Amino acid sequence: MSIQQCRTFFRTLGREEDILEFDVSSATVELAAQAVGVAPARIAKTLSFLVDGKCVLLVCAGDAKVDNTKFKAQFHTKAKMLTPEQVEAFTGHAVGGVCPFGITNPDVTTYLDRSLQRFETVYPAAGSANSAIQLTCEELAEYAHSAGWVDLCKNWEGAPTE
Repeated sequence: MSIQQCRTFFRTLGREEDILEFDVSSATVELAAQAVGVAPARIAKTLSFLVDGKCVLLVCAGDAKVDNTKFKAQFHTKAKMLTPEQVEAFTGHAVGGVCPFGITNPDVTTYLDRSLQRFETVYPAAGSANSAIQLTCEELAEYAHSAGWVDLCKNWEGAPTE
């Protein structure tokens, strides 16, 4: 899915005009934080994993790291990230612009990590390596068609909330 496809998705929600497009790259947490003008933790990064031949997207705070022990307990397998080619095949998004919006592939399931819940709003990508959209956690869960909130990350507890 491209930025245009994300625009179409958000148009159905009356939110197309809320997509931010930058003249600079927002392909990494650090670059996105600079482009948006917020702390890196408020960037909602989307990580892609292979679980039982399917894609699991995990959206988590920019300062959070996946805890392999928690991941294995949740999914009964080691955390194995998808290759860039697999990511695009499953989600339609290229690495750097991966987001959980408008994905219709039944082999993709999205989860949200609780590391995001300390923020009033967060900034996930919007389909390209130079875009984002500001959403509340409730909006993120709704728009991503999330399978639920999980506790799969570490190194963010006690970190600033803004």
